[in-house]
Amino acid sequence: MTWKSPLALVREALEGQRARESELRKLVSNLPYEGLEKGKQPNRFFPSNAVKTTKYSPLLFLPKNLYEQFHRLANLYFVGLAILNFIPVVNAFQPEVGLIPICVIMCLTALKDAWEDFRRYQSDKKINNMPCFIYSRYKQYVEKRWKDVRVGDFVKVVCNEIVPADLLLLYSSDPNGVCHIETANLDGETNLKQRTVAFCFIHQNPGFEPESFNCAVVCERPNNNLNHFKCLVEKPDKDRVGASIESLLLRGCTVRNTNHAVGFVVYAGHETKSMLNNNGSRSKRSKLERKLNVDVFFCLILLFTMCLIGALGHYLWLESLPGVPPFLVPDSNGHLDEPSLASFYMFFTMIILLQILIPISLYVSIELVKVGQIFFITNDIDLYDEETDSRVQCRALNITEDLGQIEYVFSDKTGTLTENKMVFRRCSIMGTEYPHKENGKDFLTETEVIPDQKLLQQITRAESGGGHRDSSRDKDPHLDFFLALAICNTVVVSMANAHRQRVSLPLLKRAGSFIQRKSKRNHTILEVPVTDAAKTDSREDRNGVQTCSLHPLSQSGGPTLEPEDLCYEAESPDEAALVYAARAYGFILLARTPDSVTVRLPSGEELVFEVLDTLTFDSNRKRMSVLVRHPVTKEYVLYTKGADYSIMELLGTPYAGEKRNIEIYLKNIAADTQHHLDCYAKEGLRTLCITKKVVSESTYRSWSGERKRAKAAMECREEQIMETAVQLETNLTLLGATGIEDRLQENVPESIMALREAGMHVWVLTGDKPETAVNIGYACRLLEEEDLVINMSCKNKLTCTSILDCTLEEVRRYGEDPSNVDTTPNISLVIDGNTLTMAMSPDLQERFVDLAKRCRSVLCCRVTPLQKSGVVKLVREKLKVMTLAVGDGANDVNMIQAADVGIGISGQEGMQAVMASDFAISRFKHLTKLLLVHGHWCYTRLANMVIYFFYKNVAYVNLLFWYQFFCGFTATAMIDYWLMIFFNLFFTSTPPILFGIFDKDVSAEVLLGVPELYRTGQVNMTFEYNFLTFWISILDAFYQSLVCFFIPYLAYRDSDVDIFTFGTPLNTVALFTILLHLAIEIKSWTLVHWIIMLGSVALYFVVTLAYSAVCVTCNPPSNPYWIFQSQMADPMFYLICTLSTVVALLPRYTFYVLKNSVAPSPLLQGRQLDRMDPSTRDQWIKEWRGFRGGGPVKRYELSDPPTPTLETPADFFPDSDADFMGDDLSLNVITQNRQRVVAT
Repeated sequence: MTWKSPLALVREALEGQRARESELRKLVSNLPYEGLEKGKQPNRFFPSNAVKTTKYSPLLFLPKNLYEQFHRLANLYFVGLAILNFIPVVNAFQPEVGLIPICVIMCLTALKDAWEDFRRYQSDKKINNMPCFIYSRYKQYVEKRWKDVRVGDFVKVVCNEIVPADLLLLYSSDPNGVCHIETANLDGETNLKQRTVAFCFIHQNPGFEPESFNCAVVCERPNNNLNHFKCLVEKPDKDRVGASIESLLLRGCTVRNTNHAVGFVVYAGHETKSMLNNNGSRSKRSKLERKLNVDVFFCLILLFTMCLIGALGHYLWLESLPGVPPFLVPDSNGHLDEPSLASFYMFFTMIILLQILIPISLYVSIELVKVGQIFFITNDIDLYDEETDSRVQCRALNITEDLGQIEYVFSDKTGTLTENKMVFRRCSIMGTEYPHKENGKDFLTETEVIPDQKLLQQITRAESGGGHRDSSRDKDPHLDFFLALAICNTVVVSMANAHRQRVSLPLLKRAGSFIQRKSKRNHTILEVPVTDAAKTDSREDRNGVQTCSLHPLSQSGGPTLEPEDLCYEAESPDEAALVYAARAYGFILLARTPDSVTVRLPSGEELVFEVLDTLTFDSNRKRMSVLVRHPVTKEYVLYTKGADYSIMELLGTPYAGEKRNIEIYLKNIAADTQHHLDCYAKEGLRTLCITKKVVSESTYRSWSGERKRAKAAMECREEQIMETAVQLETNLTLLGATGIEDRLQENVPESIMALREAGMHVWVLTGDKPETAVNIGYACRLLEEEDLVINMSCKNKLTCTSILDCTLEEVRRYGEDPSNVDTTPNISLVIDGNTLTMAMSPDLQERFVDLAKRCRSVLCCRVTPLQKSGVVKLVREKLKVMTLAVGDGANDVNMIQAADVGIGISGQEGMQAVMASDFAISRFKHLTKLLLVHGHWCYTRLANMVIYFFYKNVAYVNLLFWYQFFCGFTATAMIDYWLMIFFNLFFTSTPPILFGIFDKDVSAEVLLGVPELYRTGQVNMTFEYNFLTFWISILDAFYQSLVCFFIPYLAYRDSDVDIFTFGTPLNTVALFTILLHLAIEIKSWTLVHWIIMLGSVALYFVVTLAYSAVCVTCNPPSNPYWIFQSQMADPMFYLICTLSTVVALLPRYTFYVLKNSVAPSPLLQGRQLDRMDPSTRDQWIKEWRGFRGGGPVKRYELSDPPTPTLETPADFFPDSDADFMGDDLSLNVITQNRQRVVAT
């Protein structure tokens, strides 16, 4: 190692920083530089692949941990007081004793942090030492460790192996240059994804030789976006070829169904996308914690007030002395402090003496209680889903009590309220509707499609073609429609009996195909059988690594494939449903590669379409397209599918141009199809339009050049790629439309009804059409038949302002009408995305929020993910309410993170919502018990425990404060210091913790049967913990401390008892009073409660007796030796304890008796229901719900109306909303018996 000057080191460090922070970085192969010193390595500035997630090191653990703990103001406060106690002029008791409480708390916290960090260290060590294969200059792959991987290396990954770093895919053993990966470790999605070799290497000879790689790789700065990657490969001749995320293997992914692949390391270690997304567990501050901090501040003010009284009292006492009493000892110079200075010192001494007024153990106790609450939540059998073998997950550990204070619930629709298991229901081809009535059966799964007989006959006629192929058959719109369904998607085809292997590697999760999810979503088969229809290559490479390759046989490579042998894995359930529909009509998707798609026709003939490009779906275009070359006609054909509003405006020439009056024919087909789409939407079906376009060869050549340049661009690549897609997707020919059913999840209507009865406003935010969303809204009882439904849709801001003002005026006038004082209008609002954007503008958002808060339900249609999060933030900030957002897909992540509480549903769209959430459930119905039962319990338990802690500390510390009036405010304690410490650390610490974990004010059955009980935790009806209840508890503590002090004082007045003989009964009375106060608060007694309460009393007597027996000189000059034994032999002691406890608790007990007798609270009435016989209780709840109008909920089933035609009346669907009318505005107000339309 050569010596470098400090200047050279600084220069090299700055150069490395510039290289790492540059927007673009140029990487080359490490092979020519292998063996050279680090200074000559071209990629030396980029980090290695070793990862370190630990926070501490053995040497720096103590200072760093102390530094973190001192960020908590409470710790600083108590440490400061402990240090202050070492100053002789202000110390209240032995300095060492004052350090014990804070040292115990901080040591426990340090041990917890050390254990957590040690577990992180073990995980890092295990991951860093995982094996991988790196190419060396000896022309072979050498087994090394993950931590040895460097940027610029060539890494080989084999089947079922985890990718060690972010690799640019340069070679795959698959003949089509495809590598299948599973990204479950990153986003939770178990469906396979395809990655393709970088374009410039896709046609290389078999076998990749890394030493021949003489290109430079230019890539963007590392970022955490898992869906985007900008890169280009620069050849020696300066030719540049772009690469995207489709050619990037991310660290943490697992290679599946591919023998082996070779990649070039572009990012390593902490710069990989997976590590940049590893933010650790979520941490939020709950609303109760914020309220707690305010009350701690009040206690601090109370403490300073008491200390000021003590200091002033000491000053007045010193001034009133006629001379210098003998117990005032001067300093070494014989000098006594002036009364003013002595009282100044006494202020700080009093702070030390009364410091436990601030509950030091409260924060630790809250953490312990939350751990216990989370344990019971995660182990609730009612929140377990057998189908997915999953239970509720608590990802944010410190906001459990927020579940009991929710006022607004924001929900996605697809996959959250519905199953997200799509069933093909209807289709329209060239203006003719095919209803598929048999597909409406509930027992059908997403893979089962029963063909419509009329359409099947049409397909048969088109396929026959007179017994030979002709141009009319190749251009039949019915055939093209199903070819589009089979081709225009990203479905991965594999063998149904060739499942992924399971290997025992860290970070590996279970995987399963899409069709397997119907029985068990994460099911995994451990075998890979070899059958006639599947070819499995299993061999050892030259490094002795067992690999596998799995793919369907080609047309010429083996026997004919049967449809049941195929397995379709789709990123979207919609795509899978369309592919299964095409398969039902004989258009079977057999294979998909980056360059081709193989489809078998009903006649048995197999066509291999050359894939020229795929225009992927994005949220701006709302469509996707696949450009192929027809194997028979050799035409360039663009198949497109997408939302109707994004397709209809792009229509051009009609199909084949065979009609004489082209424009009339085109309009008729579009109008017929649009009518069918509207009917589908009113049934609640998800709709898509299918189109085709024949592209001329010259147009394709010109467009292909622009597309290639866009893909190679490093600046604004996404925008340029989208522009090329929009450029080609014009003058489309409409083939038809589809309607897909997404059934409601089980018990969704019951759940929404329960949430609304619990006082929550339910909003549904969806990207669906208004007609579809409204239909689902009625089905799930978000909207009721008797509701006043306001539909808002406008095209300009002026009309939006007008309608907001008019609607608000009507609603306010209704509320101000004296005849409507005791009635509440059931108002619901339906608003589309464009109107919502205008309503959320700064000048209109106040009016929009004012209208929305008066609505029981709000349904937002055609909204984007950004609008979802914007709505949540707007409501939360403007109304100052507790919000909850629930969703299941990546488009719900922003909404989930914007809410106070985020709930993710582990559904069919992966796990991104779950990974971004605070709590994860598997079914929407689980939200009911999570909020109404566990949320209520968590909040009431913690709220009561926090109030009890404040009461306990104030009551105990006031005993010391009252004694100061009789000792000249000299900060003298009549209770031994060790017993004072033991009182809070041991004698009274465990009961409130168990109270916070186990107490149940009302049973789960009653909370679910009477959802209105949940309202006790909401802001406007908070009975448990508010400003009033806090100060009532403080005043009660003052009263009880007065009783506990002055009854013993009056009993021993004029006697000759010493200070500790007087203080021992006070300590005992305080223990009994504080524990019995808690006994009054406990609503449900269990064996654990009895053991802990009696155990605390027994522990007090045992420890105090032992301490009095052995402590001869523990606290000179006064010592508590044998005092407690003497007290227990005196009958006066028992009389004092009994009388003081009864008098202290009598007001609280009397208050509860009167309150529960005269004005019982809803919770007390709920507890009275618990005492009933279960059958009687259930009958009472049933009758009560019937009286309230919460009768049985109808199951949602789509109807089978007659086939819609142009002659069908416009109001055929009477229960749905009226059509959105006009170009500017349509406001529909719907009631049960009439419909009023206001249009401008």
